[in-house]
Amino acid sequence: MKVYTTDKIRNVVLLGHGGSGKTTLAESFGYITGLTSRMGTVADGNTISDYGKEEQKRGFSISSTVIPVEWEDHKVNIIDTPGFFDFVGEVEEAVSAAGAAIIVVNGRSGVEVGTKKAWDLCEKYKLPRIIYVSNMDVDTASYRQVVEDLTALYGKKIAPFHLPIRKDEELVGYVNVVSEQGQLWQGKDVVPTEVPDYNKPYLEQYRETLMEAVAETSEEMMDRYFSGEKFSDAEIRAALRATICDGSIVPVTMGSSITCKGAYALLDDVIKYFPGPDVRHVAGIATKTGEIYNCDYDFSKAKSAYVWKTIVDPFIGKYSLIKVNSGVLKTDDLIYNIDKDVEEKIGRLYILQGNKPIEVPELHAGDLGALAKLSQARTGNSLSTKAMPIKFGMFEISKPYTFMRYKPKDKADIDKISQALQKIGHEDLTMKNVNDAENHQTLLYGMGDMHLEIIKSRLENEYKVVIELMEPKVAYRETIRGTSDVEAKYKKQTGGHGQYGHVKMKFSPSDDPEQQYVFDQEVVGGAVPKNFFPAVEKGIAESVGRGPLAAYPVIGVKAVLYDGSYHPVDSSEMAFKTAASMAFRDGFMKAKPVLLEPIMTLKVVAPDDNTGDVMGDLNKRRGRVLGMNPAGNGKTLIEAEIPESSLFGYGTVIRSMTGGMGEFSFEFARYEQAPSDVQEAEVAARAQKVAEGNITE
Repeated sequence: MKVYTTDKIRNVVLLGHGGSGKTTLAESFGYITGLTSRMGTVADGNTISDYGKEEQKRGFSISSTVIPVEWEDHKVNIIDTPGFFDFVGEVEEAVSAAGAAIIVVNGRSGVEVGTKKAWDLCEKYKLPRIIYVSNMDVDTASYRQVVEDLTALYGKKIAPFHLPIRKDEELVGYVNVVSEQGQLWQGKDVVPTEVPDYNKPYLEQYRETLMEAVAETSEEMMDRYFSGEKFSDAEIRAALRATICDGSIVPVTMGSSITCKGAYALLDDVIKYFPGPDVRHVAGIATKTGEIYNCDYDFSKAKSAYVWKTIVDPFIGKYSLIKVNSGVLKTDDLIYNIDKDVEEKIGRLYILQGNKPIEVPELHAGDLGALAKLSQARTGNSLSTKAMPIKFGMFEISKPYTFMRYKPKDKADIDKISQALQKIGHEDLTMKNVNDAENHQTLLYGMGDMHLEIIKSRLENEYKVVIELMEPKVAYRETIRGTSDVEAKYKKQTGGHGQYGHVKMKFSPSDDPEQQYVFDQEVVGGAVPKNFFPAVEKGIAESVGRGPLAAYPVIGVKAVLYDGSYHPVDSSEMAFKTAASMAFRDGFMKAKPVLLEPIMTLKVVAPDDNTGDVMGDLNKRRGRVLGMNPAGNGKTLIEAEIPESSLFGYGTVIRSMTGGMGEFSFEFARYEQAPSDVQEAEVAARAQKVAEGNITE
């Protein structure tokens, strides 16, 4: 592939609901531009973008893939993205690198949750967009219904550019609303035809919408419009380009990706109406001066880029996918990674076509490419020169809130699993591997159950290690509500030197309920020598790690050593430590022990129509609703407090309850006394483990 200058580049992300046809559309682009000699299909697992084994096995996209195609002396970097919500991190990365978007809507299914989420992302990143209605070769597809639903949602912004022409229930052509001409497909060519009578009323309506948009671009155009003057095609297209670029008009086109009908016109519209990087803006911070540095994809400025995605594949190696923000990157350039404070030499420059690296001599500002073997580079890192270091802001990545406990099937694989998860974590910023040492468990965080299941499958298939996923242990705590006064004596005689330790201790709630324990001594007269005080405290410190009630960590306990006795020969630190542990166990259980459960502050954003269902479900989960506030766009923010134990599986529930539109987040608030039934269940569970020999008393 030849080198393209900034004005000849278009970076386009494909967005939409899962199953809407994004991958098939990308495949049709590859086919009509000569990238492939035949169309691959998702069902056959041979598309350019879904090259991963998990994608081929499951039949849907899991990661974002770049497919650069050449069309009309332009380079169009197509970024195919997953449609399922569990892989939203991949979509967010892709959107950060794009300059425009094609939102794909399935003509049979119509506007879906993923359509609305794609629109919201475009609004957030101010991306120009075209809506492409796919599967129009299917008789049950309704282009008109999709347009009506989109107009109901987004108003006058929706501007259909095409109308379908059908003959004998088959899609045979389209009506161009701008030129008011009918076109029939004949292979790769189109031939003029009359506009069918059934299209004429809609053609008039849609064209009027376009003319109003054109008229609103300037006062002069508005005057001409009201005076009844007609605009030329060139004027219309110039005005439409301006309105599409600023997002005030969103064209709607249609076609059949499987037969490539509509793909030619769509690529033409991408070139004609979408902005190149040369008219978009990007800025960073020149770290030497602390001032804003406007890169603006200017090839004449200092070299700079950022890593928008990382691929770590056991088969194709590691690639850092970059977007060049200014200058021209060339082979053998030295680049400085400001985030890692390291300078590395670019060995070779690549563009990736799916998983196929193609070497190029240089990449101009605005282009997307890949660098191999940058050992220190991570997603979000800023690359520049050491003479002009530039730091770019990190794009937003969704935070994972779904988590499960995992265990290696073979304990010998612990290190391999850790290394494999670290590599996957370089690729996937929405995955977290957390070592919960307090509760003796390792946790895997992701965006949903499917996400975690695929990580497990990848570990097995790509890294040859097996893990088991299970429900996580809740981080309960134990404390006391009353006081106790106990005595414990550890005496052991085995012949010769024995062991002797004797303590009298008081236990009560401490002033700081968050602190594990407070130790104090009030010994008088040397009943317990001072040199044994640290041993007594050590016994308490070891005991609070696993409480006597249900084997959870203890918090908020005050222990006071006030008396005891010792033996001049047999007493030792170990003996007093053991005696203190015995006293703690006895004293804790006599001081009204209770189980504490973690309470989380939960925030749920749900459509207004679903708020009643959400609050009813929260009540069933022992949640307490604190308040409700409008969140905009027909949504409500519900704030509540809820036990952590009630949040397991909540992601799946909230999506089901809200049709996929609900979102939630939570953070730890405090510990509260657990209800008696919860405490009884945990105590019983511990007793069963003791009986089975899984833990000791």
